[in-house]
Amino acid sequence: LNNNVLLSQSRKSLRLDGNKRKIKPGVAFSVLTRENGTETLTVEAPILERRRANPKNVAAIILPGGAGTQLFPLTNRAATPAVPLGGCYRLIDIPMSNCINSGVNKIFVLTQFNSASLNRHISRTYFGNGVSFGDGFVEVLAATQTQGETGMKWFQGTADAVRQFTWVFEDAKNKDIDNIVILSGDQLYRMDYMDLVQNHIERNSDITLSCATVGDSRASDFGLVKIDRRGRVVQFCEKPKGTDLKAMQVDTTLLGLPPQDARLNPYIASMGVYVFKTDVLLRLLRWRYPTSNDFGSEILPAAVMEHNVQAYIFRDYWEDIGTIKSFYDANLALTEEFPKFEFYDPKTPFYTSPRFLPPTKIDNCKIKDAIISHGCFLRECTVEHSIIGERSRLDCGVELKDTLMMGADNYETESEIASLLADGKVPIGVGENTKIRNAIIDKNVRIGKHVVITNKDGVQESDRPDEGFYIRSGITIIMEKATIRYGTVI
Repeated sequence: LNNNVLLSQSRKSLRLDGNKRKIKPGVAFSVLTRENGTETLTVEAPILERRRANPKNVAAIILPGGAGTQLFPLTNRAATPAVPLGGCYRLIDIPMSNCINSGVNKIFVLTQFNSASLNRHISRTYFGNGVSFGDGFVEVLAATQTQGETGMKWFQGTADAVRQFTWVFEDAKNKDIDNIVILSGDQLYRMDYMDLVQNHIERNSDITLSCATVGDSRASDFGLVKIDRRGRVVQFCEKPKGTDLKAMQVDTTLLGLPPQDARLNPYIASMGVYVFKTDVLLRLLRWRYPTSNDFGSEILPAAVMEHNVQAYIFRDYWEDIGTIKSFYDANLALTEEFPKFEFYDPKTPFYTSPRFLPPTKIDNCKIKDAIISHGCFLRECTVEHSIIGERSRLDCGVELKDTLMMGADNYETESEIASLLADGKVPIGVGENTKIRNAIIDKNVRIGKHVVITNKDGVQESDRPDEGFYIRSGITIIMEKATIRYGTVI
C-alpha cells in the first residue's frame, strides 16, 4: 500500500518506534517501512504464541489404594505403595520420581491402610536430607476422623479420599494451583506429567485421562473409554464384563497402531492418571456429586456427559501391577537382556531412600539375567532370572530361578548367625543347598538348609499362613518374617 492518504491516516498508530514496540500474541499487526524515499505499509498475520504449562501452577495427589487385597499377603503389613519393587525401590517411588522429574514439586500423598512403613519411607526419602523441593513440598495426608457424621468415616473410595482434603486447596500457599494431577501408587512407567498437563491446557480440557491400548485378556481390569476423532471421551465404562466389554472395542488403528497391533489391542484403557482443572474437581466433589465415592465407577462416567473430557494416549511402557501375577511378571521382566522398562536413565532417575550399603560380595557364583541389589552376600550359589533385594544372604549350594527376593531390613553378624545355627534356629537369608523356583520371598524371611520351594504339583491357590506361605496364581509367596525350617518341601 503506497498511497499518501492511507499513509497519513496510519502514521501515528502504525509506525514502529525502532524496536521498542511490542506485538501482542494473537493480534494482527502492521509495519511501516521506508525504502528509496517511499514508505510502505505491510499487514502481517497474527503471531500465535503457545501457552506453556507452568509446573508451579500444578499439584499432584497420589492416592493411597485400598486395603491391598489383590497384592495380599505382600500388603499384610504394608500399604500397597510401600511394597518393594525392583530390588531397592518402593511402588511409591514411581509417581514421586515422575513428579520430581516433571518439575511438579507440590505433592500430596494420601494414606490410610497399614501406612507406617509408607510414612517412614516418604520421610526418609523425600524430606530432610532427601530430595530438595525448593518452594515445593511433600505433604502426607492421613485418613482422619473429624466432627460430624461424614467425618466419622474413613476413605470410602478414590474420590472420597480427595474430597476429604479439598480444604487444602483453600490454603494461601495453594491459591495459584490451576490444575491437579491425580496418580495411582501401583503402576510402573516413566512419564513427564507436564506433557500431559500441556495437552490438557491446549485442548482447554476440564478433565484429561491418560490412556493406553490393551488387549482382551486385561481389558476388564480397567476403566475403558471411547473417543471421537478429536480425542474427546464420549463414553467411560469401569471394568466392564461380557457384552458390555465387547461394546467398548474400538478401531485403535485410528490412534496410529499398525493393523496387527490394533487387532491385539482393541481397547483404550484409562491408566488411572488424571488431570483436573482445580475448580472443576472441587465443584464435582463438593456440589455436583457429593455422595459419589469413586472416580472410575461414579465421577468420570457422569462427567463425560457434562464436561470436556479428553484422552491423552500414552505410548511408552506402562504396567499396572495391582495383582500378584502382574507384580511378579513386571519385576522379573526387569532382568531380561533388553527389558522394556529400565530404572536407569541419567535424565529422569528414580529416587528411593538412601541406605548407604556396601557393594555386594559374590564368591564363586553363577549368575544369569539377574538384578543383585546392594549389601548382599552370595557364596557359591546359582541365580537365574531373579531379583535379589538388599542385604540378602545366599549360602553355598543355593539355587534361585524365576524368583523375586525382597531382602532384609538389617544384618545379622557372622557370630549371630553361628549362634543361631548352633541353637537349631534359622538366620535371615537362604540356607545351604536350598532350591527355590517361581516364588516371591518377602522381607526378613528365614529359610533353612535343604529346603525345596518349587510348587511341584502346580497348585494355583493355597493359604498356609501357619506354615509361612501362600500360593497365588501358581506363585509361592513366603510371608514377611516367616521361618521355613530345615528340609521343608513346598
